Amino acid sequence: MPEILYKELSYEVQGAIFKVYKTLGCSFKESVYHNALVEELKSRKINIEKEKQIKVYYQGKKVGAYIPDIVANEQIIIELKAKSFLTKGDQKQFWDYLKGSEYKVGYLVNFGKPGGVEMVRRIYDTAREKSRPFA
Repeated sequence: MPEILYKELSYEVQGAIFKVYKTLGCSFKESVYHNALVEELKSRKINIEKEKQIKVYYQGKKVGAYIPDIVANEQIIIELKAKSFLTKGDQKQFWDYLKGSEYKVGYLVNFGKPGGVEMVRRIYDTAREKSRPFA
């Protein structure tokens, strides 16, 4: 059985997500969940960066940027939503964050779904294009 990438950190991130949902439920704006999750991750001694800009370059020139909600321990991207269901657009945005960065693991988390938090853990570990620099 293959080893889980960032197993301990993933376990802590998932625990923090479930604790925030259990405490707050599903009726708040995304910013409330964002702030609560940041506090919970910090309480677990996880280093976080909020809305870190991930620059995208083409032929040495910056052509855009992705801004995920949270980066945990410089290893995991966390993208948050607070809506009744995730759309294909939400999932594409999240996939683009992984694809357009050096990060291999990400969580797409929807706190707005009644009945329980919706969480998608994705791995992007295919061979990265050497021509795609990150900053």
